[in-house]
Order: sequence, then C-alpha cells, then structure tokens
Amino acid sequence: MQILRTFFAVLLLPFAPFSAAGGQSAQPDAQTTTTVGETTFQSKVNLVMVPVVVRDAQGQAIGNLEKADFQLFDKGKPQVISKFAVQKTASKGPKPSTPAAPPMRLADTGVASRFVGYLFDDLHLAFDELARVQKASIKHITTDLQTTDRVAIYTTSGRVTLEFTDDRDKLRDTILRIQPVNLYHHAPGNCPDLSYYIADKIINKNDQQAFQAAVAETMACATLTPDQRQIAVQMVQSTASQEIGRGEQDTRVTLLTIKDIARRMASMPGQRQIMLISPGFVTPSVEALQETTDILDRATRGNVMISALDARGLFTTTPDITQRSYDGNATMVKNQNDREAMIAQEDVLAELASGTGGTFAHHSNDLYGELRRVATAPEYMYLLGFSPENLKNDGTFHKLKIVLVERKGLTVQARLGYYAPKHATSQEDTAKTEIADAVFSREEIHDLSIDLHTKFFKPDPTDAKLTVLARIDVRQLHFRKANNRNNDDLKIIAVLFDTNGNYITGVEKTLEMRLLDATLQKLNGPVTVKSDFDVKPGTYVVRLVVRDAQGQMMAAQNGVADIP
Repeated sequence: MQILRTFFAVLLLPFAPFSAAGGQSAQPDAQTTTTVGETTFQSKVNLVMVPVVVRDAQGQAIGNLEKADFQLFDKGKPQVISKFAVQKTASKGPKPSTPAAPPMRLADTGVASRFVGYLFDDLHLAFDELARVQKASIKHITTDLQTTDRVAIYTTSGRVTLEFTDDRDKLRDTILRIQPVNLYHHAPGNCPDLSYYIADKIINKNDQQAFQAAVAETMACATLTPDQRQIAVQMVQSTASQEIGRGEQDTRVTLLTIKDIARRMASMPGQRQIMLISPGFVTPSVEALQETTDILDRATRGNVMISALDARGLFTTTPDITQRSYDGNATMVKNQNDREAMIAQEDVLAELASGTGGTFAHHSNDLYGELRRVATAPEYMYLLGFSPENLKNDGTFHKLKIVLVERKGLTVQARLGYYAPKHATSQEDTAKTEIADAVFSREEIHDLSIDLHTKFFKPDPTDAKLTVLARIDVRQLHFRKANNRNNDDLKIIAVLFDTNGNYITGVEKTLEMRLLDATLQKLNGPVTVKSDFDVKPGTYVVRLVVRDAQGQMMAAQNGVADIP
C-alpha cells in the first residue's frame, strides 16, 4: 500500500496507509477517482482572522449578532468581512449513536473536550508572587477541574513541564516544583540602577531626560565629583547597553515560549486555553511587538484562547526610594520612569488576552477568584476574517478597528492590529493550514452537508477494524465546467484521537470528480467515502473534515466510537 503524503507532515504526525474508498465514489462510469497526494486549493492568502468578544452592560458576552452588525477598518480603510463565524463555548454534539450511525455525543462519554495549559512565568515571578499563585492554582485545579478537562503545566524557562492529564496529584506536585529562575533578571541596587525599560529609553529612544537623570544617579551612587561627569556618562552608556542585551534576550525567550505553547495547544482536539500567570514584562522593541503579533496570529488560527493573570495582585506604583540620594529633579524622573515600567509590564498580558478572546485579570489580591474568572471562556465569540486589499509584504503594522453598527450599550474586545507579512504565502500552504486547523478543532462546520457514520467488527478479542463512513451531498458543490464535464475535488480527512486528546492515526483522501451533465443530474443521494482503521478495543474520538477545491467550502463533524 502507498503511504499518504499529507499536510500533517509539518506537525510530524504519521498517517496510516490509505484504503480504497467505497460507495458511489468508486464507480468509474461517474468519472470520479479517489487519489492520494497533494491538492492545490484556491484559498485566499493573507487572510487575517480577528477574534471579537461583544459584551452587554452587565459584562455578559452576547451571541446574537450577524456579519452585517460589524464594520472592520484596516488603517482606517473599511474592509470586506469575507469570513464570519460565531463560536459558542458549549456546543452540541452529534445525535446518539446507533450501529453504523452517527457516533455518540462527546459530552456523554467523559472524553477530553477542553484543554487548559497553565503557563507559569518563572522567568519573572518573584518568590512571594509564585507562592501565592501556586496556592491559588492548586485550589483552582483540585476544586474546579471537570471530568472532560485536561490540564498541562508549562513554565517560560522550560524547566518544569507536565503534559495534559486529569491526575490532580501529578498537577499539584508539578506546580509545587516550580521555582523562580533568574536567567536574565535586572539586579536592583547596581550603580547605576537601570532597568530594561529605562535603558531602552536611553539607547533606542534617545530620551535625554532619562539619560540626564541616570547620569545624576551615577554621580551620586559612585560619589563622583562634577569634573568626573564623563565617567558617569560612560558608566550609564555601558550599563544601558548591557541591560538592552539582557532585556531583549529575556523578552525573546519569553515570547518564543508562549508561541511554542500556542503551537502545542493547537494540536489538541477541543476547546483550548492558555492561562498565562505572570507579573508581566516589557516589550519595547519592534521585534518584540512583531513577535507578539505572530503569537496572536498563531493562536487565532489554532483557536487557542490566551487568558492572563497579573501575579502581582493589587500593587502600588510608588517606587522604592529608600536608596536614592541624588538631586530632586533626577529622582522625580527616575520615579516616573519606574512607574511607567510597572504599568507597561501589563501591556503584553492585556494584548494577548484581548487579541485572542481571553480575559485579563489584574489589580486584585483574590488570585483564586480571578483564576476562576479568567478560566471561564466567554460564552460567545465572533471570528471575523478579511483579506486586506493591496497588502504589501513590507512588515509594517496595520491598526485594526472594529465598530458595531447601531448597537449601543455594547463593548467590543478585539485585537489591536497585525503586522503585514514580509513575504508572500502560497495558496497551497494557506489551504493546508486551514485544513489542519479544522482537523484539530472540535468546532462543527456545516458549509457542506455531510454525515459521519461508524461501524466496527472484531476478528478477535484484542483487535478490531473501525470503519468511518463519510456521506457527502455533492449536489451542493460549485463545479467548474471544462471539457464538457463538471469538475471539482474533495479532500476527505478522517482522524482518530484517544480520550485524552492525543492523536492516534488518520487517513486523507482526494475524491476527483469529472462528471458529465447527465451523471450529475442522476445523483439523487450522497456520495460515500470509506476509511478503515486497524485499532485495539477502546474509546476513540473521531474527527471528519471535508473540503472542496472550487467553492472552498468546508464541513467538519465529531463523534465517538466505543469498541468494547
């Protein structure tokens, strides 16, 4: 048998050998063939997806809006919303199972349907902050974890990790093993005492006020005389450069970790949420802002919601001035910069939450209560997609604005903008990404009419053969007429997961249709495509995704096959 080449190669997920299709799809007189290989879809490239949460005056998310209720602006220019979807947190599954019929509802089986990744920012958490969030997190997991929830533990340093599980003891023990990691920390009390935020102002933003204040501080702490001012200048420039290098590395490592976890979360088959627990960190550089936008893009494509908790709790912006003895004006500037830095640390947390439909909790000492609040996903979220007109691949920032049409008393939460790509994305790569995203989602899509059916038989007590039947109404398709035939290609993907959401195996097929008019008119029922799997007895989550090339329509359904 031939081994499948599929879009899952990028995820390093091995697919099973392809098996022959059954039903009408295999009839040669209908001029259809099922083939294995690459299919080029006519997907729009540079599609920007914008998650939007709309809340009423009571703060409740509402889900009764339509595409016409939204206006989207890119750099102030109105855009056509080409994709629109409403996501509901608790979705209804297929009907109950019967033999060779739609599989059981996922909610009735206890299999994993919600995946929460706790990300502890041990690169920035202080000992007292970490102790408080450890206590609150353990209480939240042991008290509020549902039977269909799976939790993973990650750290920004990568030193402590636990993959998805519902074992509360393992989760508690793993959380307690986390310790602060001082890899790139600014060490207060140095002479001069320059944070990354102030160093960026001095070196990259040429802030003379910050520079002069740092020089005055250095002359005081190093006990230099006025004629030794140039020594203080050199000390400030040297220290600021060192802090820039340390700070940039710190921010780069932290953001790359968040991106990697978003990529990992995107492969889980269900509702996905990252709980970022951090005191925050500053992202003053353009590279850091671009990296943040990349995280938002990846999380949005993978349906990964990021919620954030400021681990500082209720904090004051009054700096510690006990060690400061230099002139009053320099002290005032230093204090102002420190206040700005403390506030700026929150910005990235707020942006990641706002841009992915999550919740940002801050300025509260009730960390357990805030964890419960941010862990609850909004009941409704809208996904708006648009393809920017005349988009240049120049890497520039595009500010977004979402406006509601004649809807007063409502608030809108959405991402602030995006960076244009620096190179073009091929239609083929875009289509593969869209299909992969659909496979690793639990969202049901109904652009096409499909039915998912399963049946099995056991040749012996330890082995079984599971058959997944995809019944597709091809009369809905938008065929392309060529050579007196109606042409379209369907890509059909059937995938199995275990009850913890781990990928097991999958089959991908392409159904090439070249139908005469008379043949198309005679079709009075669905086309059936069959995929067979050799499995062991057990419970399996089945995911079926169908995508056509001409109309770029997609359908997806979930089910559970229980083999005793």
